[in-house]
Amino acid sequence: MPTPDGELWQDIFFAASDGLRLHARHYPATEARGRPAICLPGLSRNGRDFHDLAVSLSTDTRAPRDVYAIDYRGRGLSAWDKDWENYTPLIELEDTLDFMALAGIHQAAIIGTSRGGLIALAMAALRPGAIGAVILNDIGPVIENRGLARIIGHLGKTPTPRSWSDATALVREMNERDFPAVPKEQWEEIARALFNEENGKPAPAYDPNLAKAFEGIDLRQPGAEQWGAFTALYPFPTLTLRGENSDILSEDTLEKMAELHPNLETATIAGEGHAPMLKDQRTLETISQFLAANDPSRGR
Repeated sequence: MPTPDGELWQDIFFAASDGLRLHARHYPATEARGRPAICLPGLSRNGRDFHDLAVSLSTDTRAPRDVYAIDYRGRGLSAWDKDWENYTPLIELEDTLDFMALAGIHQAAIIGTSRGGLIALAMAALRPGAIGAVILNDIGPVIENRGLARIIGHLGKTPTPRSWSDATALVREMNERDFPAVPKEQWEEIARALFNEENGKPAPAYDPNLAKAFEGIDLRQPGAEQWGAFTALYPFPTLTLRGENSDILSEDTLEKMAELHPNLETATIAGEGHAPMLKDQRTLETISQFLAANDPSRGR
């Protein structure tokens, strides 16, 4: 479906199996030659995080592809769920699969940031036919407790800024230490992805009840490791990105992933933490080359 002149994406609203109104963005390629890509964001994030990547992939002259960026329930432009217990990776996987069935998508390239990567692991185990290739953005079978504690500490507690200039300053202040490579002019773009907009001002982009799903977690205990689940990715070409300053995916875990997976590539994103923003040209090119090399008509 072509977009209106000058627009880079279409907004798609659809109903989940329980009737909740959900949202996704579709970045259509004029003549798609590569497999479609499904972008799955982090825990409290939304599909806007993938804008630069989606534009790059959908307009790539070598292998243009349709790109879809999902807003989980309770995030972005998707409706908030009255039952916070539904904010789980399994239900978010079910919603994603519902969308893929609605759009007629299978054997897609699944691009998962953090939480989205965990959903990709579950998809590989439960619906492998939906996957053709996988990109994990700063996530693996072991989640470092230090990073998890940081994320939980902010969840539902970040104040809503009064203006976009305040939002830009807040987001930059919270993140620039771990993301020194991000240009100053990009912080406003990042802030506008992080928050919704209402009446011209920033508004919450996720349901604060999402934090309830993490109540009672004892961060003094070692986190659960998912090496068994990771084996479900072995049949699929996989690219794992790690932020150089990540506190979620360690270098040791990344090395072990590369040792175990028979067809896994890795890339470290310099000057970025958890999770890489997927905005710099080098990262966009790395992703584009990986996907083009593993499209059905090319293969390895």
